[in-house]
Amino acid sequence: MSLDPMMGTYFWGFLVLYGGVMYAVSPSATTVSSFFRGTDNTGRPASEWALMMSIFISWIFAKSVTNAANLGATYGAVGGLAYATYWLSIPVAGIVIYWLRTRHGAQGMVPFLIQRYGRAAALAFALAIFIRLYNEVWSNTAVIGAYYGKAGEWQFIAAALLFTAATLFYSVKGGLRSSIVTDIVQGLLFVVVLGVVLFLVLPKHSAGTLIASGEFRLAAGLDLVLVAALQVLSYPFHDPVLTDRGFITDEKTMLRAMIVAGVIGFACIFAFSLVGVHAKLEGLPSGENMPGAVAGAFGAIPYFLMTMIMIVAAGSTLDSTFASVSKLAGQEVPLLAGRPPGVNSLKIGVWSMIAIAVLGNLPMIAGADILKATTVSGTMVMGLAPVFLLAPLVRYSPWSFHLAFWPGVLLGVLLTANAIPQSWAIGTGKYALLLGTNLYGLAACFAGFLLPVMWQRIATRR
Repeated sequence: MSLDPMMGTYFWGFLVLYGGVMYAVSPSATTVSSFFRGTDNTGRPASEWALMMSIFISWIFAKSVTNAANLGATYGAVGGLAYATYWLSIPVAGIVIYWLRTRHGAQGMVPFLIQRYGRAAALAFALAIFIRLYNEVWSNTAVIGAYYGKAGEWQFIAAALLFTAATLFYSVKGGLRSSIVTDIVQGLLFVVVLGVVLFLVLPKHSAGTLIASGEFRLAAGLDLVLVAALQVLSYPFHDPVLTDRGFITDEKTMLRAMIVAGVIGFACIFAFSLVGVHAKLEGLPSGENMPGAVAGAFGAIPYFLMTMIMIVAAGSTLDSTFASVSKLAGQEVPLLAGRPPGVNSLKIGVWSMIAIAVLGNLPMIAGADILKATTVSGTMVMGLAPVFLLAPLVRYSPWSFHLAFWPGVLLGVLLTANAIPQSWAIGTGKYALLLGTNLYGLAACFAGFLLPVMWQRIATRR
């Protein structure tokens, strides 16, 4: 959508204003606990309501909002249901982390893996989550850039970099504490603006028409619903933006916050997918940015509101990404090396934020595609499902981790390289091969995990 100069000024002005407001409301973290664990400077943890809002808005990624609308435009309400199903990952993570903490005294995902599966397993896990965090940077900044210009144009790159700088500015100030406090503001703003956008767009069709727009057939998006249902067993565990928040309050507070955040997130993502359903019903041309296309068809003001939604959604994810990178570098890498975090952990955390902000935008500048990030990464980490869900079966079993984790990584790489045989496909839809790879692959990962367990039990009986 082309904007007149005055409206263009408002767009750029909001980006600057957003950064200024977030910096103003962001508290300064003066202690290690505040910067890495989100407490206030006196050591008090985040409240249940603040934690719930933080989990909710941190998982409303800009790219996920875009993908939800795109799937709604392609498959109707079934497409929206498919993407919303990923938000069931949050309650799954909450239940598993609650069990890890109450039954096994886990202090974090990396320390638990070191204790149960060894340092090599924890290192492999850390590399996986680093790749995840790296991808979160460019995939979210690219979404913001797309509202200011086309990929490769100076407006696209400048908006993405300005947004990154604004987010980095307040993230360095307060770490995870800053992320949680700004998440409250971002979450409230997101819900209000989302409500306005949906009010402008959805009344053109009845609720029944919107919901009935899809078909529950494998070839019509149901295959992706099943993929999401399989991936929620493993997907949440490689996202430190989510799992880091599982260890910063008491166990019951955390569990309640995650369940509520998951339900609200599911509802919001499904509701936003109806923007894409509207586009489908109106016959708007399909594309990579259906939210922008729909808002643009309504005029400059709705387009501006949609831009606000994306900036808020991307900002909440990006500041959480910076906080998780800083914790990984400052607190968990030393554990992998067999020593406690040093006195310079805060400095290391800050510099790691700066480094990932710079390096993480290189794929955005190069024009990388964001839309396969969820399904591909979800396939590569399918082996984490048995690692965490079946952990009660082992006391110490490095082989169980590796025989479960690496087959999933291999299948994800082969799927990306189009090297999975077509005979694995289930159905004839676009996601038929993805569904087959995840179903058969998950079975292989569970089998790989259980093989050393069975061997150990047979050996002890001899």
